[in-house]
Amino acid sequence: MNKAMTTLSYALAVSATLTFAGMAGAGTSSGNNHNHSHTHDEKGSVYDGCFDDDLVKARELSDWEGDWQSVYPYLVDGTLDPVMGDKAKRGDKNAGEYRAYYETGYKTDVDRIVISGKTVTFSRGKDSVTGDYETDGHEILTYKKGNRGVRFIFRKSAGDDAAPQFIQFSDHIVAPEKADHYHLYWGNDRAALLNEVTNWPTYYPSSLSGKQIAEEMLSH
Repeated sequence: MNKAMTTLSYALAVSATLTFAGMAGAGTSSGNNHNHSHTHDEKGSVYDGCFDDDLVKARELSDWEGDWQSVYPYLVDGTLDPVMGDKAKRGDKNAGEYRAYYETGYKTDVDRIVISGKTVTFSRGKDSVTGDYETDGHEILTYKKGNRGVRFIFRKSAGDDAAPQFIQFSDHIVAPEKADHYHLYWGNDRAALLNEVTNWPTYYPSSLSGKQIAEEMLSH
């Protein structure tokens, strides 16, 4: 394994194994098509974590196909400050506390992910690793605040040794539908990843600018 691959493998492992206490992907919203109602049941919105188990359906990797960028750099450089300020007006934390919360949530060295067919490429700067992934089912999780989420899981079937063995998508959608953004968990231990609920690297289409991503978040 070359030096670049080893470095990226370490970064992937660090990003995927940060463990704290909290709720997965809390408060993140919006995306490319402004449609976040998705399916509803009598309890409320699926997007808000209210759904019956029978609404959950198998999904293919094609739901996340595309070229995606991490939002973490936009948090670091202040582009998302208006989003943090808006959350402070509506939530129970001040803007600095929300920023710290998302600093933990968004943190990652993997700045770009490209998904094409069965192939997923993870990039850190100019270095990248690639794997082919097959579906490995899904898991329904209940968080401490009482809301729920679904992890759609894929297992590596071929590719670079440094590519993670498992990837788990969470995007507030519970049945086949094209994602407009997502939170991603990755690593080599399927069960351990399910316990990770506070570090959720988040990806939006690479075609969007930081300002556009902030506007998308603010619109919801």
